[in-house]
Amino acid sequence: MKKNENSYKKSGVNISLANKLVKHISNLSKKNVKKTKSQKFNDEIGGFGSLFDISNFKIKDPVIVSCTDGVGTKIDLANKFKKFDTIGIDLVAMCVNDLIVQGAKPLFFLDYIAVGKLNLIKTKEILKGIFKGCKLSDCKLIGGETAEMPGIYSRDKFDLAGFSVGIVSKKKILDKRKVKPKNIILAIPSNGIHSNGFSLVRSILKKNKIPKNLKSDLLKPTKIYSKEILKLTKKNLINSAAHITGGGLIENLLRSVPKNLTLNIFLDKIKILKIFKWLKQKNISDQEMLRTFNCGIGFCLIVSEKKISQIIKVFPKNYKPYEIGYISKDHQKINLINSLRW
Repeated sequence: MKKNENSYKKSGVNISLANKLVKHISNLSKKNVKKTKSQKFNDEIGGFGSLFDISNFKIKDPVIVSCTDGVGTKIDLANKFKKFDTIGIDLVAMCVNDLIVQGAKPLFFLDYIAVGKLNLIKTKEILKGIFKGCKLSDCKLIGGETAEMPGIYSRDKFDLAGFSVGIVSKKKILDKRKVKPKNIILAIPSNGIHSNGFSLVRSILKKNKIPKNLKSDLLKPTKIYSKEILKLTKKNLINSAAHITGGGLIENLLRSVPKNLTLNIFLDKIKILKIFKWLKQKNISDQEMLRTFNCGIGFCLIVSEKKISQIIKVFPKNYKPYEIGYISKDHQKINLINSLRW
């Protein structure tokens, strides 16, 4: 190459480095996924399109469910604390937790990583989390895209997006039309902030130093609920469900209840985590806390009262569901009872 000759590399995009990353991903994929005898084609990462064999899933009247999401500005804190091995778990969780709301089993996942300057070590750490998230949700990473975009993102900045597909039998789809008056609302604990509300968290952190015992909570990866929820759907124990993400508890629950029914929530029953109690002290109203954060509830189930004992048995000790309300048929859409206990 001539000294002053223009090239893609000089403009800021290193194809050779990207090829090394693709090879690394392909090798990771081979280690994490065992091929079955029934696979009749090569489905390795690196092709133009990703293949996935669904012939092994003997599901009557199968329906495909798809979800896409990101992790928002939690990425900025990952950069600030130079911790990149868990943000990929968040990415998978935000997608698969939406899939299971409709009772779908996650099948596969694809990622999109956009960077200002490709850093192999950093990107490998992000991918480690994505593979772990896929393992936790029993789905397969089958492809993705890593885009080096100098001038669009600054050198150290990056963004993530995920896309996941699941499958469910038409008869097993969780549908809000199954919700009836006197059904109980069960809250499944979150393990922290998950991946919502971080623009407000970052704003608070600019003016306040977080206690050492809470610092690790900031980047704690989003809890993945697929294992437990799919066990419950298999036994027809759930009428409807909600993943508590952006918009908080009330807005997400409203999406899972018919318009002619009422949500009755006992706010004083919510088991609020310490990280949210600390955030609340920074001059945030109860209403803002409820609509911005999960406040300690990562997922909700709407169920028949007689099935509650069976449901609780499925969950590990730290994530046992508990009652926070019930469904009724009244004139109002929402009935918030008592106050949050900080």
